[in-house]
Amino acid sequence: MKTPKSDRNRSVRGESWAFAGSNQQMRIGIVGSGKVGGALTRRFREIGHDVAVANRRGPESLRPLADQTGATAATVNEVAEKSDVVVLAIPFRAVTDLPAKPFAGKIVVDANNYYAERDGEIEDIDDRAVSSSRWVADHFEGARVVKAFNNVSAPRLAGGGKPHGEPGRIALPVAGDDTAAKQVVEGLVDELGFDPVDAGTLDASWRQQPGTPVYLTDLPVEKLRTGLKS
Repeated sequence: MKTPKSDRNRSVRGESWAFAGSNQQMRIGIVGSGKVGGALTRRFREIGHDVAVANRRGPESLRPLADQTGATAATVNEVAEKSDVVVLAIPFRAVTDLPAKPFAGKIVVDANNYYAERDGEIEDIDDRAVSSSRWVADHFEGARVVKAFNNVSAPRLAGGGKPHGEPGRIALPVAGDDTAAKQVVEGLVDELGFDPVDAGTLDASWRQQPGTPVYLTDLPVEKLRTGLKS
């Protein structure tokens, strides 16, 4: 089994991508093994985190990904119960198929996007009565939901990160109501080679949903901030 090298012991300046405040290995769970889930599994392993991944088909279907990355193939309940941070990277319509109780108290990163034509119409989201992440948070009562990684493509997540100060480093928005949870996720964004930008609360996270100026546009910090205000 191939185990990726960790660069977590390097300086936070120069070539390292490490976030200055994140010196400890974290237990990160990924629910979803598609393009985004697979990209995050690989990258989080490469930077030294303990990663467990789950999908609806069960652990056996994840053996190739686990063998390639050194991640642990697990069930959804195992991922939820044993992880510090859980990233949801699944079709939006599948969110309510997940049990809510195991995620209570966890930092849950909503990397999903709602598409009515694929997921079926959800009136409250279509009418902007709620953001898609508020809708997710309502399902996962007691979880510390943060919106991130939804506005960037899987190839960019997999290979688009850059060290601090390198030209072309792009920014990713991070939205949520729990300040401490947001800071943890911002640290992970930074470790992956992107500049985190505080995008406000979950109610404001519609500004990073599909169809907005910051969706799939790979913007640097200041342009991202401008886009979030549009």
